[in-house]
Amino acid sequence: MVRVRFAPSPTGPLHIGGVRTALYNYLFARQNGGKMILRIEDTDQTRFVPGAEQYIIEALDWLGIQFDEGVHIGGPYGPYRQSDRKPLYRQYAEQLLADGWAYYAFDRPEALEAKRKEYEAEKKTFQYDCTTRQGMENSLSLSTEEVQRRIESGEPYVVRFKFPENIDITVHDLIRGGVTMNSRLLDDKVLFKSDGMPTYHLANIVDDHLMEITHVIRGEEWLPSAPLHVMLYKAFGWESTMPQFAHLPLLLKPEGNGKLSKRDGDRLGFPVFPLDWHDPKSGELSSGYREKGYLPQAVVNMLALLGWNPGTEQEIMSMDELIKLFNVEHISKSGAKFNVEKAKWFQHEYFQMLSDEQVAEYLQKEVGARGITASHDYVVKVAALMKERITFPSELWDTCCYFFVAPTEYDPAAIKKRWKAGMTTHMAKVIEILNTVPFEYDTIHQALLEDYIKGNELNMGSVMNSLRLAVVGKTVGPDMLTLVMMLGKEETIRRVQRAIDTIGEVESQS
Repeated sequence: MVRVRFAPSPTGPLHIGGVRTALYNYLFARQNGGKMILRIEDTDQTRFVPGAEQYIIEALDWLGIQFDEGVHIGGPYGPYRQSDRKPLYRQYAEQLLADGWAYYAFDRPEALEAKRKEYEAEKKTFQYDCTTRQGMENSLSLSTEEVQRRIESGEPYVVRFKFPENIDITVHDLIRGGVTMNSRLLDDKVLFKSDGMPTYHLANIVDDHLMEITHVIRGEEWLPSAPLHVMLYKAFGWESTMPQFAHLPLLLKPEGNGKLSKRDGDRLGFPVFPLDWHDPKSGELSSGYREKGYLPQAVVNMLALLGWNPGTEQEIMSMDELIKLFNVEHISKSGAKFNVEKAKWFQHEYFQMLSDEQVAEYLQKEVGARGITASHDYVVKVAALMKERITFPSELWDTCCYFFVAPTEYDPAAIKKRWKAGMTTHMAKVIEILNTVPFEYDTIHQALLEDYIKGNELNMGSVMNSLRLAVVGKTVGPDMLTLVMMLGKEETIRRVQRAIDTIGEVESQS
């Protein structure tokens, strides 16, 4: 059975790139009838941020990315939080030491820093590897007795992986094909520390093995670590059950130069996190897609196509369609530029798919928040008429307010352009028509547009836009007579009379 995992660290809010990684894992698992696991990788306790784990769970739940096992629901391979698995990692570190695949290193931070500066002075970069380890303080350069003495005296140490000298290591990647690196280019990574905590590299491999993970789908930033992970499977004798790897391309800045960051979002005014995040240390607020009014299905669809395509021109896809169409082979090798306008386009498309009742729910909240009473049926009618103009729920009130509140001010630019000399006479005629003919769309259309405006060879745009200005306060909105029918005769007459009284007659412009 296919088993994949999403394994974030609780070091802050979940970046939208991490959300895409979770989504691709989910699509792959569901397409193959497999299992999706949420594992929290919190081995680095110095970077732990309170609230981050719950944020991750809430964000993925909002987006509809569902888990079969995980830190929040349990499962047969738990615990699913690495800090709760701490006791089991030591035995695997000791196994590597016993089998000659790892060694103790006692180098103090200041000694390592001095070595780095020594190399920098020679315009070189220091790396703790097969070419330098014999000159450092470790169990390869010290006697067995000295090593034992240091450990027994409580001297801090780390356990480093011992790469074989000068061998080629090939990572078989489902997206990139074979990626080969020579061991002389790789540093002997720290796997375990004397405080009993493993590093990501050891815990990751041990947990993936014990949880029977079959495919590791993760960001390309982990590609340089993949040779170490392949060698760890070899060192433990787990090569036959080693998962297949797929390293996803980066999400790039809208300009394309570099990884998408929070600063890009701040600079260009779009979120890079799924939900709002209140930093517990600084108190700073970072905006999220949910609170900006994005629909989760729009975010999912948008993210799915950042680095993958179905091989067709289709862009709008539900989660079920994405599951059906997803194919790792169609994931791009190169980074995907984030497109702010395209994100808004997806939001608009999905907002239009909402039922009139669903849009009315959003609108009713805006109406109620202003202490206005309106019938449910009326709000639904307004929603149906206006939703095509809406991208985000936050736009509803500004776009629809005149259905609920009469204007008290009139756009000065529109007055100057539309309210010409003699317009008060025309508006008075509108009131007369509304008072004398049956209040029906077709009847008013005939009496006002055909008989009065066309019959008297008046400028249709000038009169109707002035009527709109009187009723709305500006020259935007839906079909004018549809709006009149929505507002009702008395309310329309009241608004037109108020405009006549407020704007008044203007002098003819020569």
